[in-house]
Amino acid sequence: MGRHGHDGARAHHPGVKAACGQKLVIGFVEHIEPARIGAEGRQDRTCAVRGDAAPAQTAAGTFVLLRFAPEASAADITGAGATFPFPIYSKWAEAYKKETGNGLNYQSIGSGAGIKQIQATTVTFGAPDAPLKAEQLEKDGLVQWPMVMGAIVPVVNLEGVKPGELVLSGEVLGDIYLGKVARWNDPAIAKLNPNLKLPADAIAVVRRSDGSGTTFNFTDYLSKTNAEWKAKVGTGTAVEWPTGVGAKGNEGVAGNVGQTKNAIGYVEYAYAKQNKLTYAALVNKAGKTVQPTMAAFQAAAANADWTKAPGYYVILTDQPGDTSWPITAATFILMHKVPADKAASAEAVKFFKWAFEKGDKMAEELDYIPMPDSVVKLIEKTWTADIKS
Repeated sequence: MGRHGHDGARAHHPGVKAACGQKLVIGFVEHIEPARIGAEGRQDRTCAVRGDAAPAQTAAGTFVLLRFAPEASAADITGAGATFPFPIYSKWAEAYKKETGNGLNYQSIGSGAGIKQIQATTVTFGAPDAPLKAEQLEKDGLVQWPMVMGAIVPVVNLEGVKPGELVLSGEVLGDIYLGKVARWNDPAIAKLNPNLKLPADAIAVVRRSDGSGTTFNFTDYLSKTNAEWKAKVGTGTAVEWPTGVGAKGNEGVAGNVGQTKNAIGYVEYAYAKQNKLTYAALVNKAGKTVQPTMAAFQAAAANADWTKAPGYYVILTDQPGDTSWPITAATFILMHKVPADKAASAEAVKFFKWAFEKGDKMAEELDYIPMPDSVVKLIEKTWTADIKS
């Protein structure tokens, strides 16, 4: 059921496996470029869809609609940002298009690029996973709120190791990404996995090459759990990586890890699930080994106090609690307080209101965590007070 007792409209597909750097417009296909693997092993793809035809699945796993169509209507909503929420935004957008006839043009290009586009007023909304602080919002004349929550998981490609069997800690993950722990049979990994026979092979480290909110939350977690990482690298949407091969988007990291033996990377959980990647368990702040489950994500999210955070600036990594998943994160929306196109702004707010009311079930099906009703009420008050549309 939806947030207010309505059945959530169901999209035709369970999620998006890979759509690197993609422009999503629910409806007919405008252009499809076949998936390919670049020099760094990342999947590159451009796809735009408009209309209401039944979707099909390409060989690369991307759901698209198979008819050509004219340009988007004036009612289509434009946005750009994180790859982290792309699976749920695509699912919501398809259902919204069916119900209202209005499309969503969302460019899944990374948080950093999405922030730049909303600052330049080239889109109606930006969608970062790394929230902007209150002073930056004020400087840019922007309003910010959380849209949905999810989780980031380490993923590996280790022969004979099943999802959830490998156990890692924040300290060990930090040492892997520092290049200090360089082989899978390193004593630090073996200590956490006494019952696993791990190879002596070198660890193939995969990380993001683009400005990324997923990276922001991952490196924030490493900074909280590994003192050397905090001192030498720190937290950011883009950092000076000590080691590893870069890939663009959650899709690129998922593709690279899936194709590279002995690899490790980090992706939003929906990408691990849809691409059938092997995820690791983590030792949380309470010292307990936890699996990436909806219950663990919700346990971490329950600690968030959105009411006292200017601009809803809340970071959910390394939360307390025996059952909390330690790399949980929210994804955010940015809009101008005084929009250049008031009609487009109003249409975007209608879409977000619809998603809060009818999109919870769809979010949960992809293992995202819907925002609590009390927070949605605060957000709706923020729209009324701060967006002049």
